[in-house]
Amino acid sequence: MKDRITIEGRDGTFYAHIARPKTLPASAVVVLQELFGVNADIRKTCDELAEQGFVAVAPDLFWSQEPGVDLSVTSEADWQHGLRLYQAYDRDAGVRDINDTLDTVAKLPECTGKIAVQGYCLGALMTFLTAVRCHVDAAVAYHGADTEKYLGEVDNLSAPLLMHLGEEDEFISKPAQAEIKTALARKPNATVYSYPGQRHAFARHNGAHYDAAAAALANRRTSEFLHQRLR
Repeated sequence: MKDRITIEGRDGTFYAHIARPKTLPASAVVVLQELFGVNADIRKTCDELAEQGFVAVAPDLFWSQEPGVDLSVTSEADWQHGLRLYQAYDRDAGVRDINDTLDTVAKLPECTGKIAVQGYCLGALMTFLTAVRCHVDAAVAYHGADTEKYLGEVDNLSAPLLMHLGEEDEFISKPAQAEIKTALARKPNATVYSYPGQRHAFARHNGAHYDAAAAALANRRTSEFLHQRLR
């Protein structure tokens, strides 16, 4: 299938969705999923990044638990299914999978070798972990719950990092947001944007808390950041 590539990872083989821009070669963005898998929202995000001129690749992070997860954000049963996968997810193994994805994407003939990682919720936490444990040229995290638990690793952050936080995020408490902001304020390569009145996943297509104005602002900031860092 032309919209899939195979990642031969050190822990096993898994697939990734790929969207290609009109002009190649191009820099790449590895897109990291929420607890819903590589679903319609993540594929649309990849398409939007391709329209902006990037090769966009979304690896199947849940492959070792259940390959091919594709859940709906509007189904309660799918939410519960995704939460079970999220709670059982091995984050350290996940970083290895993402690093293997980065290595594979860097070698694609359509890629210039410059790569960013961009994630949402679980994927945003994994973006932070990837940025402090692996080599990437840039990183973008949208509402990464549990990031505060890993701030002890922030000194290892060498890549430019852009983080988006909704101030009323029901999964990232105000004290947790304050911890994240304080830790990243020490890093000149990190920028945290806070969105007043916004709840979790305010930038997710068709999400329950989607806010068009806040999403457009966050996405514009992301686009400018990626174009600047991946030139």
